[in-house]
Amino acid sequence: MKPMRILHITQRYFPVRGGAEVHFGEISAYLAAQGHNVTVATTDVLDFEAFWDPRRRRIADRAALQDGVRILRFPVRYLPLPGIAYPGVRRLLWLLSMVQPLPVALAARLSRFTPWVPDLWRWLQKTDESFDLVAGMNICFEPLLEAGQRFARSRDIPFVIYPLTHLGAGAKPGEDALGRFYTMRHQVDLVLRSDALVAQTPTERDFYVERGLPSARARVVGPGVHPDAVLGGDALCFRQRHAIPLQSPLVLALSAMAYDKGTVHVVEAVRRLWEQGRAVELVLIGALLTPFQRYLAHLPAADRTRLHVLGPVSEEEKRDALAAADIFALPSRTDSFGIVYLEAWLYQKPVIGARTWGVTDVIADGEDGRLVPFGDVLALAETIAFLADNPDVRAAMGARGKQKVYALHTWEHKHALVHQLYGDLVKV
Repeated sequence: MKPMRILHITQRYFPVRGGAEVHFGEISAYLAAQGHNVTVATTDVLDFEAFWDPRRRRIADRAALQDGVRILRFPVRYLPLPGIAYPGVRRLLWLLSMVQPLPVALAARLSRFTPWVPDLWRWLQKTDESFDLVAGMNICFEPLLEAGQRFARSRDIPFVIYPLTHLGAGAKPGEDALGRFYTMRHQVDLVLRSDALVAQTPTERDFYVERGLPSARARVVGPGVHPDAVLGGDALCFRQRHAIPLQSPLVLALSAMAYDKGTVHVVEAVRRLWEQGRAVELVLIGALLTPFQRYLAHLPAADRTRLHVLGPVSEEEKRDALAAADIFALPSRTDSFGIVYLEAWLYQKPVIGARTWGVTDVIADGEDGRLVPFGDVLALAETIAFLADNPDVRAAMGARGKQKVYALHTWEHKHALVHQLYGDLVKV
């Protein structure tokens, strides 16, 4: 395959370590290692809340090189009163998307302020650089994807979309309030006008095919893991470092700490178990978003001191936590797949997820983990208690999960699928 000139567009990139950032970073680095010229156009946002809060951390370097990938960062700009304007515009878009006569183009134009990255649009309009293919990730940040798609059309080159769609937990995908927030008419239109869809799960693929995307343009790939990079954690050192008794069941929640991620529900479930006299330990790892910080501040002091709230940690600390955990819990409604499930399975841990569209394709309920209704604290507490009381069940679920990862979800499997897709589109 001859070298390709590839432009990837996404909301954040290295050194950020979120799921989408890791996913696109892995694909970009692999393609660069294969001899392709890869550029990533992204924003300067470091803290997620910096998309609407100018007080949050940004990345100063406008250009960088990482793993052979050129990174170009464009600053996020703000409307007046951004803390109100950003969510207000998103809510308005959600309402307008349900008004059928409203032109999709008008909604797309309004969305350009969430986030507002005018320098990226200007660069795409003025650059004389040549590219063979453009790909964009994350439909939650559709203005960036629209900019990339328009650029691709102006150059008559293919545009690939990785929407990472949150399809909610309604009777059908995209039917509840949250699912509609990520499947607004202008967002769906953006996917349907792409040359190829890289879906996380069969459910995500089918959602867009049912809305008119030719099935030949849709491929299910999803993320993967490098087992050698994930394994190697030290369970004993982690428990000693954080004064966690060896005999106490340890629940690990690893994600940005937010209501939609189910973090509040995990805490409330464990608090129920404490009220029952159970000596369950809970470790929380990830960025603490402001609403969750407020939630923690209102907990009784005795409960706050029992929680192990570690915030963002190093990769070594993360590996140690995974090794030490008995149960991994991410009952989120805003995950389209969940790379961390794969990481937990590599350590042969049972996982708990929310029964949401897409995640139900990843976790086989009762086989390699358990699924609970999103927000159902009682069901979550009962599930944690059951797994804590049944080490043989935990071991069997974890073993099946590990087998699944090696059979289906290593990057060795996924790289080839993306590489072939790009080659087919560019015809090199």
